[in-house]
Amino acid sequence: MASYRFVHAADVHLDSPLRSLALRNPDLGDLIGNATRRAFVRIVDLCLEERVDALVLAGDLYDGDQTSMKTARFLAEQIRRLHQAGIRVFIIRGNHDALSRITKELTFPDSVKVFGGRAEAVAIDRDAGHFPVTIHGLSFAQPHAPESLIGKYKPAVAGAVNIGIMHTSLAGAPGHDPYAPCSHADLHATGFQYWALGHVHKRAIVEGDCTIVMPGMPQGRDINESGVKSVTLVTILDDRSILIEERVTSIAQFERVSVDAAGLDDWGDLIAAVTHALEQARDVVASEHLVARLRVTGATPLSWRIRRDLDLLKTEIDDRGSLIGACWIEKLEVVTHPPIETAGSAADPLVEIRRLIEEEVLQSEGFRTELVAVADELRSQLPQECRDSLGVDETSFKAGLALLASEGTEDILARLHASEKDA
Repeated sequence: MASYRFVHAADVHLDSPLRSLALRNPDLGDLIGNATRRAFVRIVDLCLEERVDALVLAGDLYDGDQTSMKTARFLAEQIRRLHQAGIRVFIIRGNHDALSRITKELTFPDSVKVFGGRAEAVAIDRDAGHFPVTIHGLSFAQPHAPESLIGKYKPAVAGAVNIGIMHTSLAGAPGHDPYAPCSHADLHATGFQYWALGHVHKRAIVEGDCTIVMPGMPQGRDINESGVKSVTLVTILDDRSILIEERVTSIAQFERVSVDAAGLDDWGDLIAAVTHALEQARDVVASEHLVARLRVTGATPLSWRIRRDLDLLKTEIDDRGSLIGACWIEKLEVVTHPPIETAGSAADPLVEIRRLIEEEVLQSEGFRTELVAVADELRSQLPQECRDSLGVDETSFKAGLALLASEGTEDILARLHASEKDA
């Protein structure tokens, strides 16, 4: 008998749009914009290097209404590499794939099986003496699947190792719409030995009589998809036990990096602290590039200057990142404030201005109403995919506005402080 090996990947999201990132930094936008393709090449390379029997893609290979045929040519080239090596490919369509024109137009070789809207069970041709393998799959033709799909799958084939492929939100996950919801118990009840899932972008594994794997995505696209990204190399051994290995595929790794500026009163010391934090983060990142969201915190006499000269600080930090190498600053966040002893005495007019803003302006019903109105107007003019940046529900929306108002207060006081010193 011989083992059966395959790579399980999901949520590649080829050529996912990166509008906001590209606007802030075109070079970084280009890097991340090409990263999904480069990660897919790594997946194919892994299949070839490990000489696996198959590549299993559990949905969202594309990213919505894709119109560029360059994506089709790229994908055809990668599939051809697998075909020439005798590696089969099994694909189900996810909610994003349902919107893609390429999904309907691209013709694959006969070594590729794209499951349709009716469940199928594909028996794998294996040599005599090898344990039988059956792969089950089901795609959804529409971008929404509010009901469970479990009942539509074919029954487990007796005597075979049954591998199911499904795009599902399981019991639900933050940031993901409900899609073909089901439970671990539902999956176990099918009698399948392995469930290759997709849709949730965070890696999760449940092992046992039925191994359930959500591989996460092979490449993050923004700070909300931080951390190393990977696929799963699966080996079903001769005794039918299952070995799972995580293999890193991400080209760029988003990470939050925090710097405590408490007590720092020299600009050079601040830059040194930031550089040290970035170097430490770069050393432990498993991917080729670090993309950092840098957050400067703490009580420091430099707070006024940091907020006033934020553009200069960002430029200096970008330069340090380039010297470190493969280190990018996606965004700089400042949450500093001046120490009590440097904030001014009670007679200081800036102290009185702060008190008036915090106790009277920010707390007034009129200000809050106006702030919500302005934010609603702004949100209505944003592209659909950017609107959640102002909050996904009423609670997070109001909390976000309160934070913006607080940060705005610090920025105003910083500029007034600088003007006072200049005078």
